[in-house]
Amino acid sequence: MTLATESNMAAKAEKIQHETSARGPSEQPRGSKPVRRVRWFIIVGILLAILVGGLVGFNAFRSHMIAQFFANNKPPPVTVSVAEAKSEVVPNLLRAVGELAAVHQVNVTSDVSGRITDIMFTAGSHVTKGQPLVQLFDKPDQGDLANYKAQAKVAELSLDRAKQLAARQFGPQATVDQAQAAFDQANAGIAKSEAIISQKLVRAPFDGVLGVRHVEVGQFLTAGTQIVSLTDLSTLYANFTVTEKDSGKLAVGQVVRVEVDAYPGKTFDGKITTIEPQISTDTRNIRVQATIQNPEGILKPGMFATTTVLLPEKPAVVTVPETAVEYTLYGDSVYLIKETKADDGKTSLTAERTFVRTGDRVNGRAVITKGVQAGDKVVAVGQLKLQSGAAVEISKDPLPPIKNPPPRN
Repeated sequence: MTLATESNMAAKAEKIQHETSARGPSEQPRGSKPVRRVRWFIIVGILLAILVGGLVGFNAFRSHMIAQFFANNKPPPVTVSVAEAKSEVVPNLLRAVGELAAVHQVNVTSDVSGRITDIMFTAGSHVTKGQPLVQLFDKPDQGDLANYKAQAKVAELSLDRAKQLAARQFGPQATVDQAQAAFDQANAGIAKSEAIISQKLVRAPFDGVLGVRHVEVGQFLTAGTQIVSLTDLSTLYANFTVTEKDSGKLAVGQVVRVEVDAYPGKTFDGKITTIEPQISTDTRNIRVQATIQNPEGILKPGMFATTTVLLPEKPAVVTVPETAVEYTLYGDSVYLIKETKADDGKTSLTAERTFVRTGDRVNGRAVITKGVQAGDKVVAVGQLKLQSGAAVEISKDPLPPIKNPPPRN
C-alpha cells in the first residue's frame, strides 16, 4: 500500500506540473501588478521631490545673490539741504481780499448852465480847496449886479432922507417904510446876482488830484454835467469781508496791513475804523472797513488789496520752512533726517517720509501741529529725488532765501 500510494502521488505531481507548464504567461498569479505600481509611485515621488527641492534651492540662491549684489552696490547718498524745526511764536493773522476806495472823491459839476469861457486847470494836477477850475459866461449877471448895486445906493440915500424927515416930523412913517423896502430889495438883488456869478465860477471843493478833463472852452455846459473828477489820495479806505466765523476776532482799532500787486513786497499800515453791524444773509460774510494813510499818493482807489489783520498772539508752535512740506492728495508730509550707527561704528543718514498736520503759513514757514517736534531736522530742498529710507548727505550750501507766499486761508 505504501508503494502504491507514493506512486499515485508522484503521478499527480507530474500531472500538475504538466498543466502549469501548458498555461501561458497571462495565466500567471495576479499578485505581482500592485507591487509594480507602488514602485512607479515611489520613483515618480522621488523625482518630483528632487525637482521641487532644486527649484527652491535655486530661488534661495538667486535671492541671496541679488541681496548680496545690492548690498555691495548701494546707490550713492542724495545731497539735500536740511533745516531744523523751531518752536516759535508766529503772528496770529487773519487774511482777506478787498479793494481800496477813496475817502473823498467826487465828479466836479456845475450847479447852473452856461457857456464855458475859460478852463483854469490842468488834467492830473493837484489842486487846493477853493481853487478856480472853470469859468462860465457871466456878463449879463455882472450887469445885473451893477444895476442892483446902483439901486441899492439910491435906495440907501432915500432911506436916510426919509429917516431924517421923519425924525423932524416933516414926513410920514410910510415914506420911511417904502424907502427901507426899496433898499432891502436892491440888496436882495445884489445877493442873488453874486450867488449866480459865484456858481458860474466852478471851484475845487477840497484838496486833491484832478482826473481826465471832459469839457472844452466854448462848450455849453448844462447843470450836473461832469467837468473832471477830483480825488483826495492822502487817505483811503480798505474795504474787505470776513466770514461769520472770523467776525468775532475783529475789533475797531486793530492794525491792518495792506498789500497791492502794483507794489510787491511793500506794505501799508492802517486801522479798522468800521465793522458792519449786520451779517449779509446771502454770503454770511461781514463787511469791514479800515483807514489807510497814503502820504506818497501811490495807492489808487479801485485797486485790489490783500489785507492782513494782526490778531492777539497765540502760544509757541513748531514751524519748518514751507519748502520742506510736500502737499499731496494723500496728505502733507516731510522727510525727517534719521541718524543710524552700523556695527563697524560708522554713522549714516537716511530720510524717512513722515506725514504731518499743517497749520498756517507765515513769512515762508509752515506751522506743524502734528508729526514733527522742535529740534527735528527736515529736508528743505531736494525732496524730489528722495524715497523714504534713502541715504542722504547734507549739503554745505546755505538755504536759498524764502519769499513770502501769497495769502492762504
